[in-house]
Amino acid sequence: MKKFTKYALSLIIACIIGYIYYYIALPPINIHSPGFWYFLIGLFIILTIIVGFFTAFRSISNSKKNGKTHAINSTTNNRILYTFLSLTGIIVVIYIIGSIFSSPIVNSTKYRNLINMKDGNFTDDIQQISFNEIPILDKDSATLIGSRKMGSMVEYVSQFEVSDDYTQINYQGKPVRVTPLEYGNIIKWFNNRSSGIPAYLKIDMATQDVEVVKLKQGIKYSEAEHFGRNIHRYLRFHYPTYMFDKINFEIDDNGTPYYICPVNDYSIGLFGGRTISNVVLVNAVTGELTDYKIKEVPKWVDRVYSAKLLLSYYNYYGSLKHGFLNSIIGQKDCLKTTDGYNYLALDDDVWVYTGVTSVGKDKSNVGFILMNQRTAETKYYSISGADENSAMSSAEGQVQHLKYKATFPLLLNIANEPTYFIALKDDAGLVKKYAMVNVSKYQIVAIGDSINECQKTYIALLKSNGVAEDVDVDTLPKITGKITKIAEGVVDGNSHYYILLDNSSQLFDVSVVDYINIIKYSIGDNVTFTYTEGDETNTVLGVQ
Repeated sequence: MKKFTKYALSLIIACIIGYIYYYIALPPINIHSPGFWYFLIGLFIILTIIVGFFTAFRSISNSKKNGKTHAINSTTNNRILYTFLSLTGIIVVIYIIGSIFSSPIVNSTKYRNLINMKDGNFTDDIQQISFNEIPILDKDSATLIGSRKMGSMVEYVSQFEVSDDYTQINYQGKPVRVTPLEYGNIIKWFNNRSSGIPAYLKIDMATQDVEVVKLKQGIKYSEAEHFGRNIHRYLRFHYPTYMFDKINFEIDDNGTPYYICPVNDYSIGLFGGRTISNVVLVNAVTGELTDYKIKEVPKWVDRVYSAKLLLSYYNYYGSLKHGFLNSIIGQKDCLKTTDGYNYLALDDDVWVYTGVTSVGKDKSNVGFILMNQRTAETKYYSISGADENSAMSSAEGQVQHLKYKATFPLLLNIANEPTYFIALKDDAGLVKKYAMVNVSKYQIVAIGDSINECQKTYIALLKSNGVAEDVDVDTLPKITGKITKIAEGVVDGNSHYYILLDNSSQLFDVSVVDYINIIKYSIGDNVTFTYTEGDETNTVLGVQ
């Protein structure tokens, strides 16, 4: 009876410790999850320690009899101890074997086929976009602006802080970053948990405007919560077998906050070929859960596949063309993505952009790829030129006296030329100037205090260097209207006409030097402009 009681006590202690471990670590109950195997190994180690402790304790307590010390051999305890040790060893061996047979070492072809890639047409796929759609801020700059905004919110600053999520999404056709507030500490969580987190920040990546979106009902489920309302624990206890990838904070078209929770699946062996099978959407206010298959995810959701996962797909594709051994030794025809990436908004989706280069140490790209974060669709563009770091160095070289630092480039279509667009920041992290660097000829660098000014300088440099003698105006927007107002100005010694039309509130900038026939037009005349959009004025590139 005493022996049974000790075994029962050992089991109870192990269960308590195991539950605490599970409650904190939250491993999925799924053989494809490495975390599950770590949990099993840890659990059996705990059981082994507990049984060993009771065995040693019993031996010590019974080691004296009639004043003489002798060893007590507990056969049953030793068998249990050896059983747990053996099971731990078996689990470790299975994990190691499973890892090997799930790796690219023996599955190079399967890894290379994880990506579904097709060739893209640059001028067709990447149209010349409006300046108010260009995300000029990176995450660091958005974080800085968000922190400053938080400092001005007197009603929140004593109790809340800004989360470091800053997820970039498309919201109503504009690139924005969104991030929730979070509790300042556990005491402030205790004081405010009943009403939840009262707001989130929305930062326009083009205009740098910050909006504090206040909620009638606060965010009750987030990473800042503790216990059952912590978003990770909330998901685990509703979906114990799901292997969740990195979750993202987003908002739907109505501004309702959600957590987007992709579910991992493994298609190669036990732990290899990671992809996304499902997406769970959690309403951050109500906690409502909706489980979608990957092909059924709502279009307003922007981030399902993480950028790192998408880049890993291409790196497998680019390096395993001739097998795993070649990727390590000979490296014939091996390609890889460059050291950074950025985001591009196309067709109401967010695409990851990065360059493609050889595995050597050269400073050039052989092309670039765009990867859709919602669908994993991938397009390759065979355009050779300077890599992003070279373009950043060229831009910094133009303002070296100011010591501005370049952000990672964004690839744009300017006058049908693949162009790196770069924001230049001062030591405080604020964007001060903009640069455009031609991909093929990275010595062509234009700098401007505004995007519009930068583009004008860039197009002029393209023409003077014979890269684009004439801008292809057929691809640019056009407008026809009646002139309602004309104002004349001088920019850098050249005359410009600033014109308003009856059917538009926008201001059109016409260079008299380039389009001398504009002087023939008067108020009331009909005119057709071909133009590029700017932040304050539209630059006219054709007059009819």
